[in-house]
Order: sequence, then C-alpha cells, then structure tokens
Amino acid sequence: MKPDRQTLHFAGRVISVTTDEVLLPNGHRAVLEVVHHPGGAAAVALDESGRVCLLRQYRYVAGGWLWELPAGKLEPGEPALLTAQRELSEEAGVSAREWLGLGTCLSSPGVFTETLHLFLATGIEPAAARHESAEVIEVHWVPIEAACTWALDGTITDGKTALGLLRARHIMARTPPGAAPEPANPAAKIP
Repeated sequence: MKPDRQTLHFAGRVISVTTDEVLLPNGHRAVLEVVHHPGGAAAVALDESGRVCLLRQYRYVAGGWLWELPAGKLEPGEPALLTAQRELSEEAGVSAREWLGLGTCLSSPGVFTETLHLFLATGIEPAAARHESAEVIEVHWVPIEAACTWALDGTITDGKTALGLLRARHIMARTPPGAAPEPANPAAKIP
C-alpha cells in the first residue's frame, strides 16, 4: 500500500520515521506514524544432540538481558538467507550445512515495517565468531524442548525467538529420523 502523502521526520543509520496519510480499506482516511526498517533474519541453529543456539544478549532498549536467536539486520541488497548465515557465524561462532525457511514474522505491524525471516539451520560446524563492539553476547546451547518451554512460559520474551523455536520444533517433530526436514508451509520458500 502506498501512502497518499508521506512526510519524513527522521532518517538515521538503521531506521527512518514518517507520517503517512493513507486511505484504509473501510474508506476512512488516517495519518499513521511509521518506523521504516530494512528487515532482518534469524537462525534456529539445531545441533545433532537436539540443542538450539540461544544468545543471552544485553539489550539497552529492552532494559537488560534477553534470550534471542542469532539474528541481524538485512544489508542493502542482501538476501535474507545470507543475513541469517552471516549472523549465525558472527554471533554464535558456527555455520550450518543445511538451511530451511521457517517463514516470516512481523515485529510490531502497527508501527514498524520490519519483516523478520526465520530459518532452521542444521549440520552445525565451527566457524569464527566476530562480535561487534556494541554487542554483549553469551552463547548457550539449550535442549530445544527446554527452549520451547521458555518460549511458552515467558522466559523468552523476544517474539522472533519464541516463534522461530516453536516453528522449528513443529517441523522437526514431523520429520522422520534420518530424513531432511521440510517446511510445514510449502509456500515458505527461502527468500
């Protein structure tokens, strides 16, 4: 949907903020505040022991420490899969041989344009971690059932992480031993 009129209020390194005048499907005109974000990608890295990589990461904006999947912002022109692969290596110090799309999620669709692409990564191998100076990260490998319990009981409060874990567990539960996982939604192709 294109706005009838858009006014730019802020353009930063990662986001921009506009007010958009739009015509809604019900015929009502509205002025909406919109935070434009390039989007991101996250990896549910699952090792052969059934453990998932979770980062305990300090997030100033959230007021402290969060459990998160390795994830990051899409760079201009970068496919979401490459973002997920890059972030898994940089943040967790591992790479993966197999990748499966888990679909997308929206962080806060009433205000943000950010779309997050979720991936299941298996065939885990060591890689060189390269944390950015502004990242305060601890890498943990947690049994996927425990991580999903955390997603359901509120220990994990990050939406992309909770949804990614639950989608990955669902796919792995329907995958016969020794078979390659397939997407629950065949339309969820790797972008």
